[in-house]
Amino acid sequence: MIIVKELSELKSIYNENKIHVTIGNFDGVHSGHREFLGHIKKDCIQDHAKFVIVTFVPHPLKILKAHSGFLINTYEERRELLAECGADYLLEIDFTRDFSTLSPEKFLENFIFSFDGISKIYLGHDFAFGANKSGDFHVAKSVCDSRKTSLVLQQEFKVKSAAVSSTEVRNAISTGDIPKANELLGRNYFLSGRVIKGEGRGKKIGFPTANLGYDKELIIPAKGVYVTQVKIKDMTYNSVSNIGVNPTFNTGYEVHVESHLLDFTQDIYGEEIRVIFIKKLRDEKKFPSVNDLVAQIEADSQEARNYFKNE
Repeated sequence: MIIVKELSELKSIYNENKIHVTIGNFDGVHSGHREFLGHIKKDCIQDHAKFVIVTFVPHPLKILKAHSGFLINTYEERRELLAECGADYLLEIDFTRDFSTLSPEKFLENFIFSFDGISKIYLGHDFAFGANKSGDFHVAKSVCDSRKTSLVLQQEFKVKSAAVSSTEVRNAISTGDIPKANELLGRNYFLSGRVIKGEGRGKKIGFPTANLGYDKELIIPAKGVYVTQVKIKDMTYNSVSNIGVNPTFNTGYEVHVESHLLDFTQDIYGEEIRVIFIKKLRDEKKFPSVNDLVAQIEADSQEARNYFKNE
């Protein structure tokens, strides 16, 4: 997948009149996105067309609503997931306050039809664009008709009769309902980052942990203990992870993501890792003593081992 700064770049890259484009935020690249993008990819193969995805950086909610700590994936991870869906080109538009005031027609004219070789545009069933989200399928249809460009509207995608959306995925993650989040995503939810220096308490009590330095723009699961796996380079290790503030030690309010890799003794400080979440074991709890905490970690670790043994 090639990243371009504007679609007009395609004039020098691809000269034939066969470009299929879709537009969206695609946060999380969930199962609904994957179904939609998979359909477009099949059309592109059938039509001998190039597949172009247009998206935004930062996410519009960051600018328009001043939201933080809500992204399902980093922008780099989104690139990786979109590439897996078969996109040939990715345009990441710089979303600013000024950009948000563009009319739907101006947005299409300036950013989409800057390349005149587009043969088909695909829109999600609920995608709205332009100032105050005033642009919908009918507005896009009018512009596309004048350009002799086909417009396709995605049908709503559901899992077990439930609508799939990035908002629903975020709700599941924030409440610790990882199985539901994973079902909606169509893959396992994960957090990535570098292993950073922690307090070292886990090692002292016999359970060393990898303290994840994660992007604070990301949503993280509810506080508690989870069955997880940790991916380091090409290797994946079974683990149990804690999300919380270490209340037994009264360390403050900063939320840590710490993973204890089962039967693992290597030093991975400074390594880039991916923590893959499978299910929640329990809520975070303050223990009356370190010995009680150790006993609970042993129980959590055994429960995680039992889970992987039975899988």
